[in-house]
Parts: sequence; C-alpha cells; structure tokens
Amino acid sequence: MSFRIKKFFSYYKPYLGLFFSVIVCAVIAAAVTLIIPLCTRYITKNVLQGNMSNPLQQIYQVGALMIFLVIIQKACNFYYDYWGHVMGAMMENDMRKELFGHYQKLSFSFYDERKIGKLMSRITNDLLLLSELYHHGPEDYVVYLVKFIGAFVILIRINTKLALVVFAFLPIMAIYSLYFNKKINAAIKRNYEKIGDINAQVEDSLSGIRVVKSFANEELEIKKFAKQNNKFLESRKNIYRNEAFIYNGVDIFIHLITVTVVVFGGVCIVKATLDLADLITFLMYISSLIEPVQKLNHMTVQFQQGISGFQRFMDILEIEPDIKDMPNAIELEDVKGDVEFINVGFKYSKGQDYVLKNINLKVKAGEYIALVGYSGVGKTTLCSLLPRFYELTEGKILLDGIDIRKIKLDSLRKSIGVVQQDVYLFSGTVLENIRYGKPNATKEEVIEAAKKANAHEFIMDLPDGYYTDIGQRGIKLSGGQKQRLSIARVFLKNPPILIFDEATSALDNESEKIVQSSLEQLAKNRTTFVIAHRLSTIRNAERIIVLSDDGIEEEGNYEELMALNGKFARLYKTQLDSCHNI
Repeated sequence: MSFRIKKFFSYYKPYLGLFFSVIVCAVIAAAVTLIIPLCTRYITKNVLQGNMSNPLQQIYQVGALMIFLVIIQKACNFYYDYWGHVMGAMMENDMRKELFGHYQKLSFSFYDERKIGKLMSRITNDLLLLSELYHHGPEDYVVYLVKFIGAFVILIRINTKLALVVFAFLPIMAIYSLYFNKKINAAIKRNYEKIGDINAQVEDSLSGIRVVKSFANEELEIKKFAKQNNKFLESRKNIYRNEAFIYNGVDIFIHLITVTVVVFGGVCIVKATLDLADLITFLMYISSLIEPVQKLNHMTVQFQQGISGFQRFMDILEIEPDIKDMPNAIELEDVKGDVEFINVGFKYSKGQDYVLKNINLKVKAGEYIALVGYSGVGKTTLCSLLPRFYELTEGKILLDGIDIRKIKLDSLRKSIGVVQQDVYLFSGTVLENIRYGKPNATKEEVIEAAKKANAHEFIMDLPDGYYTDIGQRGIKLSGGQKQRLSIARVFLKNPPILIFDEATSALDNESEKIVQSSLEQLAKNRTTFVIAHRLSTIRNAERIIVLSDDGIEEEGNYEELMALNGKFARLYKTQLDSCHNI
C-alpha cells in the first residue's frame, strides 16, 4: 500500500512548480471570497451608524477596492482552472504512455485471459477520472478548507451564539452526506464495471461485424448489447437515486440554516445584541460555511472515482511480464539459424494438461521443416515457443547453441519472421504496413521487398499505389493481397528464421499458388518451420515432423513417410478423399 501511495504522488514530481502556483492562486481566490463580504459589512455598518465623515468618498473607495479584489479573484480563478486542468491532462498523458508501454511488455498469456474492451477502458475512462482527481483533489480541499476556517473565525467574532447555532447543523449535514456517499461510491464502482463490460461487448461485436452479418445475426448482437446496456442503466439509476437524496437533503439543511439565521438574528436585533449589518454579513457567509459540507458529496465521489481508477491502473501496472529478459541476457550476432528443442514440455496454466510433452527436435541452419498433425496437437504452440510468445514449462530451446531464455527478447524476435494465416494489417497505407517490418526502411527497400513477395504488381494497380489507404485490418484488399503484404513485411525484416503458420490455408487455389511461390522465395537459405494445412503444399519439405498427443510420432521426408504408411499417410489420404468428395 505504501508503494502505491508513493507511486500516486510521484506523478506530481515533474510539475511541482505548476502545482504550487495553482494552489497559491486557489488560496488567493478563496481568501478574496472571504474579504468581499467584510467590505460590504464595513459600508453597511458605517452608513447605518453614521460613522463616516465623508460617506460618498469612502463608499467609492471601498467599492474600488472590491472591484480590484474581484479582478484579482477572477484572474486567479482563470489561472488555476486552466493550468490546473492542463497539469491534470499532462499527468494523464504520462500515465497513459506508461500504461500503454506496459501493455506492450505483457505476453500472449495476459491477452488470452482478458477482454480488449476492458483494457481500453483502463487507458481511457479510468485515467480521465484520475486526472480530474489529480487536478481538483488538492485544489478543492485547499479552497474549501480556507473558506470554512475563514468563515468560522469571522462568524464567531461577529456573534458567537448565532455562529454556534449555525454550526450545530453542520455535523448532522456531514453525517447525512457521508451516509449517502457510501451508497453512491458502491454504485459508482458497480457502474464502472458495467462500462468495462459494455466496452468489451462493443469491441467484440464490431471486430466481428462481418461474421455477424454473414450469419444475419444483427438482432442477436443487438439483444446481447441491450442486456449489458440495461445493466449499465440500472447502475446509473442507483447512482442518481442516491444523488437525489443527498442533494435535496443538503438543500433542506441550507434552507433550515438560512431560516434559523433570519429568525435568531431578528431576535438578536430586537434585543440589541446584533445589528442589521452583522445579520446581512452572516447571511453572506453562510454559503462559504456550508459550501464545503455541501460539496462533500462531489469531493468524495471524485475521490472514490479517481482512487478506484488508480487502483485499476496499478492492478495492471503491477502485473509482472511473465516473459522478460534475464539480467545478463545477450544480443544475438551473425545468427546462423540452428534450432534445437530439448525435452520441451508446455501447458498454458498450472491446472491444465500438457499441450506439448517430451519434444526433442534438432533443425539445421537453412533447413525447411514442416509440422503436421491433427488439430489441437500443438503445432502452432510449438512454433510460438521459439520466439518466446509463451514461456516453456520444461526443457529448453537452443538457437545457435544458446538457450533462448538467455537472449534478449528484442534480439531474439528480430531474428524470427512469422507469417500467419490470420494476417493483421494496420490502418494506414500499403507503404506503412510493409515498412512495419523495418521502420527505417527506404521506399526503394519497401518496393524491392514487395517485388520479392509478388505484391508490387497489384500494389501499382491500387488507386494511389504504395500510398493507398487499405482500411482497418486491410479490409480493402483480398485475402491473397493481404497475405502477400505480410510476406513483403517479412522480406523487409530479413530474418534468418521463418515460421509459416498455415499461411495459405484460407486462400483460393490461384492465390495460394502465388503466395506459395512467394513463401518459397522467402524461405531460401533460411531455417523455416511450416505449419501445413494442405499437406500437398509440403511435398518439397526436407523433413516432415508428425505431431501427436504423445509428441513427435513420425519424422522423414514425404516419400519416406508415405512409404511408412503410418499416421502421415493416413492424414494425407484422408485429406485427399475429402478433396475428391467436394
């Protein structure tokens, strides 16, 4: 907890000068609010009692002072309102960068267990509320404290008995406010959980909008959204119900205090223990005295929202990446591409069964290896272990004789290129997407990579060539075109090791031939792992590894495995029969 408190206040450190200037202006503005009624009292009291030798001149002088004070007050208000919000926004900016940077460090397993919509809510809604607390929290507490103590001292000095009558209401108001505050805070916490659920629902539905429409399930998605939306509405109703109780209840107290001051003040005037000027002053100070209690609800809600947002922010930030560099991790140099799996075992979590067990495999630099087997035997998982997308449960993997856990992650992953079945392209241009493989590449290098991937020709047919915007996830391109851009991206990266994860399985025959040609070109002189969906595409593989639930069941080239008439032969014949039956 002490670490979190230190962390909370650490975000003020870069802006301490601005923070203190904001607080000083807030204090000056609050002090002026207290001084102005005293000026009014001075004029009223002296005019009624006839104590002014030159009343008009003195009234003008006090009036000029009041105008000056108002100008000072408004200038201070403007400063602390504007720069206070700017400070909060800059702190929010710092935290958002830190959180996004932390997201980049977390492994696949983190994202496997969480919804993207909720993670988005952490980096937007939660940090926005937190920035409001950073700005308004200290400022509001200082302003209301100055006003309350100042009003308390002034009213006690004017008339102690009447002041004590007013103060008698304040503890009751505070207890009433705190009671409903507790209810509001609980409702707000539930409300933000519902916001996260809605974000997750929207993100899920809109990301899969093409699947939704292909199944004509728009109504189903609307019903699912309506269910979450109604839960959110109920949580909002609960907040508003308690807010209505607290605001209207406090208003009742304010009216009671005002009536009490008027009645008791009138009695005091009749008894000559209070004059009219002091009664008017009392009424003017009531708002300064009550405002802190009146705003107690808003301040505690703001505090609860901000602290809850900070706790959720820290919950993510305190998650240690389960895959990170060892203290003495090394940079790879002159990577040859020799890979060896030694007694490798893996399971996704402690309570689950092993996905891979006793995997022993040695791959020479430049060798072309195909991985086959029934769905779910761990082909993709095995390849995901090499770039350390997931951490080994047991055993080790060597790259050029070095345990991959002793290699810097950045260096390891720059040595491996991955072409997947589900191609992810970013919003932006063709040039930007290919250049993702090498951010500092020249346009000439990008074009050369595109030519090697058989992509240059179709790119030049696009409306703006390499500067054509391809839409979100490359929606404006065909499957084959997207796949060739992803291959061009890997060509530009130029890694010594490649992983093709069913890279052609979703393509039509014509596109598959073009992409297959690009893949073969890319694989030349590189250590290549191919996860094959269509077994006919791996006939030229130097070695085919047949995986089963028990590990590596068969191993050899195409002719050897077909002659063996074992599992691979059965898989191949089953797939061939399926094609004939279509």
